Amino acid sequence: MPTFPDKAEKFIDWYLEVLDAAELTDKRYPVKGMNVWTPYGFQARRQLDAIMIREIERTGSLPVEFPALIPQTEFQKEKDHIKGFDAQVYWVTKGGATDLDVPLVLRPTSETAMYPVFALWVRSHKDLPLNVYQIVNTFRYETKTTRPFLRVREIHFFEEHTCQVDEAAATERVRSNLAAFEGMARSFVLPYVAVRRPEWDKFPGAFYSVALDIPVGGARTLQIGTTHHYRENFSGPYGIQYEATDGSTKHVHQTTFGLSERLVGAVVSVHGDAKGVVFPSSLAPYQVVVVPIVGGSGGEAVLAYARELVERLRARGLRVHLDDSDERPGAKYYRWETHGVPLRVEVGRREAEQKSVTVADRLGSKRPIGPDGVDDGIVAALAEFDERLRAKAQATFAASFTVARALDELRASTTVRVIAWCGSEACGHKVEEAIEGALLGTPEGPLPIDLGVPGPCVGCGTADSRWALAGQPL
Repeated sequence: MPTFPDKAEKFIDWYLEVLDAAELTDKRYPVKGMNVWTPYGFQARRQLDAIMIREIERTGSLPVEFPALIPQTEFQKEKDHIKGFDAQVYWVTKGGATDLDVPLVLRPTSETAMYPVFALWVRSHKDLPLNVYQIVNTFRYETKTTRPFLRVREIHFFEEHTCQVDEAAATERVRSNLAAFEGMARSFVLPYVAVRRPEWDKFPGAFYSVALDIPVGGARTLQIGTTHHYRENFSGPYGIQYEATDGSTKHVHQTTFGLSERLVGAVVSVHGDAKGVVFPSSLAPYQVVVVPIVGGSGGEAVLAYARELVERLRARGLRVHLDDSDERPGAKYYRWETHGVPLRVEVGRREAEQKSVTVADRLGSKRPIGPDGVDDGIVAALAEFDERLRAKAQATFAASFTVARALDELRASTTVRVIAWCGSEACGHKVEEAIEGALLGTPEGPLPIDLGVPGPCVGCGTADSRWALAGQPL
C-alpha cells in the first residue's frame, strides 16, 4: 500500500496524492483546470451545498438561477469590474456558424448578469431588501498552476447578491453573511479568520471586501470565500433604484457573498493526515462504513447481521455504506481510511452472535459496543469523533499564528504572521516583499493568540498602527 508525501514538507504533493487516493475528483479531463466530479466527490459536494443552503436561507435569502452567458454590452457597464476580470473571461463569439452581433461572456461571476434584471425587479422601497442566491458553475481563465478544488477554471460557486435601502443596511447584510458563514464553518469543522482585505486587493468594484482565510500549514493560507460591500458602485451603472418613502428616487446599496468548491479543498487540507482524507461527519459521503468479516464458517449470519445493522442506522438518518466486497478486511480498512470515512463498524462471527459491533473512528480510536446499545453507541461515537476532530483542528489553528514585530522577524517566521501595520500601501508592499507573499489585511474578529496593543508599524515605525495578517496564499 502506498505512503503519502510528508504533509508539512511537501504539502502540494501530499494534497494531490490524497485526492487521488480518496477518488474525490478526476483530473484527466482534456481541458486544463476543468475536472470531473466523481461519484464520491459529488456526494461530498452535495452535503456541502446543503449546509450552505440551510445557513443562508436562515437569513431570509431565496434561491434563483440566472443564465451563464452575459452580453458584452452589460459586462462592460461597470468599468472597474471588467478591468478586474477581462483577462480571465471566456468569450463566445459564434452561434453555430454565425458570428454573434454582440459577443457573450461565459459567467466569471454574476454581477453583470443579475443587475440588469435587478433594475426591473426593484422599483419601490417595498421591494427591499432583495436577498437572493444561486449555486452555479462559473468560468475563469486561470493562468496560474491549476489544482483541483483550490485553483480551477470551472468553479462550483455559491453566490448571494443583495440590494439594500442604504449603506447601513448593506453593512448589516455583510454582518449577516459573516454570521451565516460561522454556522457553515462550525458544520465543516473549519477554524478560520475573517480579514478585511487591503485596498489594493479588494474585489473589483467593491467599497470593501472581507475574506475568509484558513491557515493550511506553515505560512500558507487558503481564501475560501468573501463578502463584499458595494455601496452604489454597481447600482449606478445598472440603474437599480427605488422610490423611497419620502417620494425621492435613490440607488440601492448592494452586497455579495461568495463561496466555492475551495471548501472541499480546505477540508482536505486542514483535516487530512498521513493516511489520507479526513471528513467531518457533516460532509462525509458515508458517515459509517460497515465491514462484515466473513472468513470461515458463519459467513451468511455475519452478512445478515451487517445488512440488518445498515438498515437500522439508515433509519436513524445516517449515511451508511455496506462494504461486502471480496477484498480482504485489511484492504477495506485502508480504503476507507484514505477516503476519510468517520466511522468503520466491524462485524465478525462473534459480533453477529452477540449482536454487538467493534467501532473504529478515523482518528484511531477503537472500541467494542455491546448488544444493549449498538445503535445509540454508534451515533454517540460519531459525535465524539466530530468533537475530537474539532479540538484537533482548533489546536492546529491556534498554533498557526505568530507575532512578528520587525521585517527580519517576518522573514524568519514559518507561520502566518501577525504584524503591526499603519495601513499604508507602501508599508504593505514592504511586508509582501519581505515574506514573498501577501499582506492579507486586518482581522475582523479576535485571533486565537494573545496580542495586546500593536506596537509601531513594521514598515515605517509609526505608532499609529493596527494588527494585520501576512502569509503565503495558495
